[in-house]
Amino acid sequence: MQDLQEIFNRVQENKKKLKDLRDAYKEALKGSEAYIEAEESLKTLREKKKSIETELKSQFSNEFIQMDDIKIDIASDQEMINDIAMTMVMKGETVSVNDKYENEYEPLFTVKFKKVS
Repeated sequence: MQDLQEIFNRVQENKKKLKDLRDAYKEALKGSEAYIEAEESLKTLREKKKSIETELKSQFSNEFIQMDDIKIDIASDQEMINDIAMTMVMKGETVSVNDKYENEYEPLFTVKFKKVS
């Protein structure tokens, strides 16, 4: 088994390489006249799209309120599912759920590292 620190360092190095490559690509785009023109026309179209969306949103205000309420309900239920599943795993119980088509789902746990200082 490889050392955790070695793998972590390799991931950090690869992230830096990826960032450098992305930066070089972005610089190349900024130097392209065709790209700059396309960006400007895209900006104009986005503004037009935004004004149309704003106009239609005012007509669907009740639906947007319902959507916000449903989003809150989903987030709350998802947190409850996470808590229940974690409790079941800690007790050593098998955790799985089925959807309406009888597809089985099992929990997926991930580990993330957060910078301490």
